[in-house]
Formats: sequence, structure tokens, C-alpha cells
Amino acid sequence: MTNPVFSNSAVFGDPRQQRRGGRQATVQGPAWGTPGAQAADAASLEQIYDAPPATPRDTGRLTYDDVIVKTGGLLALLVVVAAATWVVAPGLWIIGMVVGLVLGLVNAFKKSPSPALITLYAVAQGVFLGGISRFFETQWAGVVPQAVLATVSVFAAALFLFRSGKVRVTPKFRRAVLIGIVGYLVFSLVNLGLMFFVGSDGPFGPLRSGWMGVAVGLLAVGLAAASLVMDFDSIKRGVDQGVPAKFAWSAAFGLIVTLVWLYLELLRLLAILRGD
Repeated sequence: MTNPVFSNSAVFGDPRQQRRGGRQATVQGPAWGTPGAQAADAASLEQIYDAPPATPRDTGRLTYDDVIVKTGGLLALLVVVAAATWVVAPGLWIIGMVVGLVLGLVNAFKKSPSPALITLYAVAQGVFLGGISRFFETQWAGVVPQAVLATVSVFAAALFLFRSGKVRVTPKFRRAVLIGIVGYLVFSLVNLGLMFFVGSDGPFGPLRSGWMGVAVGLLAVGLAAASLVMDFDSIKRGVDQGVPAKFAWSAAFGLIVTLVWLYLELLRLLAILRGD
């Protein structure tokens, strides 16, 4: 049973329930065949037809506003935590990385989104990004603002290309992006293994320095941008199909994951361009 203070409130109550209640109250007039019954029935029908159509928000369906609000809130939380970690305890970035990886996997495989776990993921990623960004800024002064600006620019460009229809997510496009991501993951694991067992003069591994590092970095940024376009397409399909509003958390989580990946790749690419 819901709290009557909220369910009967004009502000917190369900608009659909309020409309149905109003219609039922009108219909509960004189019985059919008695004086005034036809007038009451006509009035109730007129009220029904004059009622505004139900919006996606009224029906509990996903809207773009829901996704924007959830994503903006998680990003704001991530930035605040990152700034605090940068100033107070940048060495905690390793803990943030591990916790963020675990929570990312848990959230990715959950059938129903958990706002609490997704929020904790944003906090963990804030700790990770705050510490790692402090390291990069110490080594290459000015690289963090450049990476942030580049991330915003790529996001805006990907959104513009998707909204304009210049880039369409087709099955062929999805397969190409998937193959590229899997190939990049294998390459990264090989580079990490060489870094541990062979060693490297640079901080990014023997395969991520010089011209090869720049080429791979550009490829990674392109894959992240393509992933953003796929995220936009998934959100659009969710809104068009009328999925429940709770999945705005899933959409926001997916966008945060891609944006974090994009930022890290741009951070590393700019550092390589500045010189190992």
C-alpha cells in the first residue's frame, strides 16, 4: 500500500490514477434511463476526449530527459570525487581501478539496473581518474585539460553525426566495431605482457611508444567514438520501444563507461605526442 499523503497529492500522485479517479467519479452519476443520465454520460465522454494524451513519463517509459539527468548526475559525482582524490589522496587510484572494474562487470551483467551499484561505480571511477590524472599532469603539464576538452569535442562530434544521420548503426557497422575492439583488447594484453616480461623504456609499454603508439592511440579513439554512436543508437531504440524508465540508469552507465575509456585513450595519446 502506498503512502496516502503522496498517492492523493496533486504533486506526488500518479496523474493516470488522478484522471481515472476523476472519470469514475463523473460516471458514478444517475443510472442509465433515469433523468440526467444521458447528460452525465455525455459530460464524462467529453472529459475523457479533452484529457491530454499520456506522455512517456506518465506511462513510466524511458525518455531522453531521464537519460540526460541520470548521466549528468553521475558525471557530476565522478568529477567531484576525482577532484577530491586529486587533492587529497591520488595514490588511491589503484583501489579505484580495481573496484571500478569489478563494479563495471557486475553492472554490465545485471538484467535489472541497480542505481546504488551504478552510483558506486561512478565513485570508484572518480577515484581512479582523479589519481591517474594527477600522475599524467605531473609528468606532462597541461595534458589533463587538453584531454578533457578533446573528450567533450569527440562526444559532441559523435552526437552530431548520429543525430544528423551521417553515421548509421547498421549490422555491418556493429560487426566492424566489435572486431576492432576485440583486436585492440588482444593487442593491449600482448603489450602488457611484453611490458612485464621484456620491459619498456616508456610508461605505456614497448608497443605503445613512438609512431606505433600514436597510430594505435588514434585507432582506440576512433573505436571509442564509434562505441558512443552505438550507445546513442541503443538509447534511441529503447525510447522508441518504450522500455521502462528504470533503464535510464543502464543507459547512463553505458555512456559513463564509454566516456571513461575515451578520456583515458585521449590522455595516453596526448602524452605520447608530448614525448615519452
